[in-house]
Amino acid sequence: MTDSAETLCKVVVLISGSGSNLQAIIDNINNKTIPAKIAAVVSDQAEAYGLTRARNANIATEVLAYKGFSSREDYDQALINIIDQYQPDLIVLAGFMRILSDHFVAHYMGRMMNIHPSLLPKFKGLNTHQRAIDAGEKEHGATVHFVIPELDSGPIIIQAPVPIEKNETPDSLAQKVHGVEHQIYPLAVKWYAEKRLGLNNNIVELDNQPITDADRILSDTP
Repeated sequence: MTDSAETLCKVVVLISGSGSNLQAIIDNINNKTIPAKIAAVVSDQAEAYGLTRARNANIATEVLAYKGFSSREDYDQALINIIDQYQPDLIVLAGFMRILSDHFVAHYMGRMMNIHPSLLPKFKGLNTHQRAIDAGEKEHGATVHFVIPELDSGPIIIQAPVPIEKNETPDSLAQKVHGVEHQIYPLAVKWYAEKRLGLNNNIVELDNQPITDADRILSDTP
């Protein structure tokens, strides 16, 4: 199947840091696994290495620092104004470290996804690897979910577990989690770009069927 630029799913990616998940998505687009085009990469940090990744891939970049805005709502409206110039079909949060306002989330409801380094609903928020080790968990992992106003609480699209070994460290566990993140995030974007994935009445559907708990666990790769 061939896709013209006009029919490809248009994606805007928001980052704050190194952009390793961005790179995984870029690589899958380049090898024709994902029928999408990244229209722009937007960062709140001018020094984010993910911007370099985007420029190396000839993707438009934008920087919107929080400094100078009097409120989160004002910042988010400015961010919306930038994003909407690109008329995206999908917003991908890839390490974007700002908490988004309800207005922002509502504006992109059903077409914005995030990746979180835990098996949600466990370990919402930060420092997930250390917290999983401290809790004596046997497995950890990553979750891709649609974004809703409540932090790290949106409907789950797909998850991938990794084992927590004896003498595991947060750094070693982070490396494992990054490995599966780079599998499941491109896969979720692929499903969305193929118009197979959607959110209907807060229920995630794949191929017009609700995704079950068993379906959410990674069983194939893009």
